[in-house]
Amino acid sequence: MFDYQPASNLLDNKTILITGAGDGIGRAAAVSFAGHGASVILAGRTVSRLEEVYDEIEALNPGRAIIHPLDLLTAGEEDFKVLANSIDEQFACLDGVLHNAAQLGPRSPIEHYPYAQWQELMQVNVNAAFLLTRALLAALNRSQSGRLLFTASSVGRQGRAYWGAYSVSKFAVEGLMQVLADELANTSAIRVNSINPGGTRTRMRAAAYPAENPATVPTPESLMPVYLYLMGPQGEALHGQALDARSFDPLKF
Repeated sequence: MFDYQPASNLLDNKTILITGAGDGIGRAAAVSFAGHGASVILAGRTVSRLEEVYDEIEALNPGRAIIHPLDLLTAGEEDFKVLANSIDEQFACLDGVLHNAAQLGPRSPIEHYPYAQWQELMQVNVNAAFLLTRALLAALNRSQSGRLLFTASSVGRQGRAYWGAYSVSKFAVEGLMQVLADELANTSAIRVNSINPGGTRTRMRAAAYPAENPATVPTPESLMPVYLYLMGPQGEALHGQALDARSFDPLKF
């Protein structure tokens, strides 16, 4: 694992939005970012889980978290505009977005994949990521060091049988990252990357591998040095990269 000991004030005065902040990697990232000085915007569809994360952050680092309920499946353009306007009213800029939320969907052959679930998964994993990014680019551009971090998957870099819409959606996420990175390379201070967390102890992992012993899988917290590095000042050197958390080494780039 990446050996990195960030300063406690690494993200001081930064504002970072995390989707899927109520659980798993999103929760760990929100707590970790706030613990290193950031104000975090907790976005997700299950308010009770967001409130639990909020309470956890409030107990450790008061005043560093706000909740913005957002269901990526049903949200339309206007909902993302409302979020952007809310951020504009409360903060001078937005310094980072972690696109963490995603649906797994059925694991079945393409021949038998249900169209309704295909559409739902593409809406959450791809369309919502596009709409959210588009709505927040102006706020990110006001930052001197904006970060856009998309969550990738190994099955979105090499297709795998029976992973269906999830695999295809993650290929699309990589494409969105690459297009944005190319567009922003010479016109913006925003750094855009994707990161594959690898097998991690989350609800999604348990759903995909129900027979697996969770104790054999790394925790979301074990990934946080990589996420902190990418959101911090040293992450400025990385742009347009498809990264892997388990083998992350910034000296390779």
